[in-house]
Amino acid sequence: MLGAISIAPSSTVTFPARLLSPIPKSSFNGLRFQRACPNTVVRLPTASFRRPCSSSSVVMMAKREEEMKEIRTKTTEEINEEVVELKGELFMLRLQKSARNEFTSSEFRRMRKRIARLLTVKREREIEEGIGKRLSRKFDRQWKRSIVVRPPPSLIKLQEEEAAAEAAEKAA
Repeated sequence: MLGAISIAPSSTVTFPARLLSPIPKSSFNGLRFQRACPNTVVRLPTASFRRPCSSSSVVMMAKREEEMKEIRTKTTEEINEEVVELKGELFMLRLQKSARNEFTSSEFRRMRKRIARLLTVKREREIEEGIGKRLSRKFDRQWKRSIVVRPPPSLIKLQEEEAAAEAAEKAA
């Protein structure tokens, strides 16, 4: 097997001229680098590439902290209730998307993040109580089995509005 592989002596290795030629020109009109000494440092202006800092990121941080404080004031049962409601809302939003109804796409992310924050606070409390990861998952499975399926608040509100509209039509 080793006899089949032949290695050429270094004196016979040649490179085509076009590989050794300078960098070819292109239609790119941006920066063009030419051969420079290896010790030469090319510095590009970085200030022009930076985006200005916006104060909205600071406000978002404050809102997030406010939301976390509000979540931490809730009891574990209230957190569980809200998680169930938000997951129902998320399901309704997915149905609206699949039916190609009007919906706000930013609501997906907002709801998922809210659910994640609620579950994070729930897990923090379990850690404080000394509940391990394995036991936590066992409790989580039990809790998921005990959930009674009910319509999300938005659907209940929609049904009430429709019932009120029908009642108004009958009365008129």
